[in-house]
Amino acid sequence: MAAPSLEAVVALAKRRGFVFQSSEIYGGLNGVWDFGPMGVELLRNLKEVWWQAMTQREDIEGLDAAILMHPRVWEASGHVEQFSDPMVDNKVSKMRYRADTLIEDFIERLRNTGREQEAHYWEERLRQATEPRDYYRIIVEAQIPDPVSGTREWTEVRHFNLMFKTFFGPVEDTSSIVYLRPETAQGIYVNFLNVLQSSRQKIPFGIAQIGKAFRNEVTTKNFLFRTREFEQMEMQYFVKPGTEQQWFDYWLQERYRWYRALGIPEERLRIKPHEKLAHYASAAVDIEFLFPFGWGELEGIHSRTDFDLRRHQEYSGKRLEYVDPVTRERYIPYVVETSAGATRSFLAFLCNAYDEEDIPADRGTRETRTVLRLHPALAPVKVAVFPLVNREGMPEVARKLYEELRRHLRAEYDDSGAIGRRYRRQDEIGTPFCVTVDGQTLQDETVTIRDRDTMEQIRLPLCRVLEYVRERVRPPLG
Repeated sequence: MAAPSLEAVVALAKRRGFVFQSSEIYGGLNGVWDFGPMGVELLRNLKEVWWQAMTQREDIEGLDAAILMHPRVWEASGHVEQFSDPMVDNKVSKMRYRADTLIEDFIERLRNTGREQEAHYWEERLRQATEPRDYYRIIVEAQIPDPVSGTREWTEVRHFNLMFKTFFGPVEDTSSIVYLRPETAQGIYVNFLNVLQSSRQKIPFGIAQIGKAFRNEVTTKNFLFRTREFEQMEMQYFVKPGTEQQWFDYWLQERYRWYRALGIPEERLRIKPHEKLAHYASAAVDIEFLFPFGWGELEGIHSRTDFDLRRHQEYSGKRLEYVDPVTRERYIPYVVETSAGATRSFLAFLCNAYDEEDIPADRGTRETRTVLRLHPALAPVKVAVFPLVNREGMPEVARKLYEELRRHLRAEYDDSGAIGRRYRRQDEIGTPFCVTVDGQTLQDETVTIRDRDTMEQIRLPLCRVLEYVRERVRPPLG
């Protein structure tokens, strides 16, 4: 199956109610998206499968921390000082770019034109860049043109903080500034003691959370890949110092296995170690997916040492230590983090599932079938029920079956148009099973069940339909 174009995925997402541009009737809001009827079901299923895999075990607890937090949290975490992108403006076009992205795109153009040696040189320079002046020197020395105006008149590179600011209370001054959280992890760290004491957990244990995060990205791109409002699925695993590497390896394999179990093939996944580690990290890798626009991060696995808890202990004055109940040893736990983007994963599963195939049609012709081959656990609709024709008692039997099924799982009833068109509609939203009530049903109380991927049909008694579908839409893990 060839990878689809991003344009094809975006078109299907809107046509079938997965994703809409936010505030579209007003011209839209760049980098912000709404999830439609099918999209909200897919996203909910995705989060539920993740939640089951992470929390249906004895060593992980759940949490839902508030979006607004004390501003000192973000000082302790380093976000106020360091959570920024290097930005540069072109003086002619007035366009603003991330300096590192501008340089990366320039390097890619060099490679595409066969100038590999030059590309390698500037890539090495970029790898060593840490300060705004480093990026500016590369842009000037490489004579990188503005993609819009073609000019090379640039401002100095400067840092642009990505956190959204707002005000807490009725007075808008510097003393009332709070931030929309740029990540969910800090809510876990500041609740470490609360969860530890209330759950009676022992090291090693984890805290999992799904929640919204906000980043004032200057440049959003590639549909849902980089947006200003998104959801994260994060788990922080607290371990004894000295054991962090074994838990890092364990969670890397567990998280990779999760994507494979949900249908993403090995050739579209890769594990990419970070070339440069953050100052607090002892190890870091990304699980990447091959999107239509290239490889992109799905999830980060990070060994964060004791940096986070130690910083919050320092800034809050509250001891965030663990006391071993047997040895009475006291220490600040190390943390192994798994951080996945729910929104990004949504896009990955959508791209992975999208397929077009040439199939036989009426009278010896052929047609193109568009189908979402989503894992049944993720599919927005699990089963659709059709009467073959709207007469002879078939609608009544089909409606009764539908009413029974929808009490247990998401089902749809469709009696509009030819049966082939109804199949195509369900194929495009990824419904794994379609049940048709026909003339034979009225004689022996059996129905046909059609498999989305193979289009093969079997007959089954009416009383076994629910059991058949439920067994096949269960999550593979959890």
